[in-house]
Amino acid sequence: MPKLKTKSGVKKRFKMTATGKLKAGVAGKRHRLISHNGKYIRQNRGTKVMSEQDTKIIKSWLPYGL
Repeated sequence: MPKLKTKSGVKKRFKMTATGKLKAGVAGKRHRLISHNGKYIRQNRGTKVMSEQDTKIIKSWLPYGL
């Protein structure tokens, strides 16, 4: 049986936590930040844990984990 391929974009964009949840960078922080207020920029600093529904889809693209 051939090995399954991992989606290359997924291995670059997501990290797995110790409990098996997925972390990802927050969207909307690359350009046009002057139109966002300070609260938006502060709250989207760092990474966020993905929701259960998104995690299920993303893990299907990672046949052997990260």
